[in-house]
Amino acid sequence: MQNQVQVQTLMTSPVKTISPLNVMTVVSDIFETHNFHHLPVVAADGTLVGMLTKHDYNIILSSLTIFKTEWAALDNERFKRSIQVKDVMTKSVVKLHPEDSIRKAASIFKENLFHALPVVDDQNRVIGILSTYDLMNWAFPG
Repeated sequence: MQNQVQVQTLMTSPVKTISPLNVMTVVSDIFETHNFHHLPVVAADGTLVGMLTKHDYNIILSSLTIFKTEWAALDNERFKRSIQVKDVMTKSVVKLHPEDSIRKAASIFKENLFHALPVVDDQNRVIGILSTYDLMNWAFPG
């Protein structure tokens, strides 16, 4: 029975997505105000074109100055505004279909050490996201 449970029953939906043309200040606002670690990147037509993780974003942050001056803060903001999501995102994305089994999802997580996978429809539009946290909550409720 457990092997027949579909991804769509566990996925988080709707999903916060970003555009490849967004700059890192937009990403910063999202990561600071939400408990997200993965953001699907979608084109204007809603199709999946990449993924951006909090780890990717943190790599960008490591290039910022650590000085606590007004000048440094302005310089850091300028730097974040100069980098677009398309320059940082992962372009080759493994994805799931809503009818895929959680067994398939778990296998992909284990094999690739991913922590989240976008769920797309037949037109490659993002309709959800499944994380290892979702699987753990399902496998070990309460």
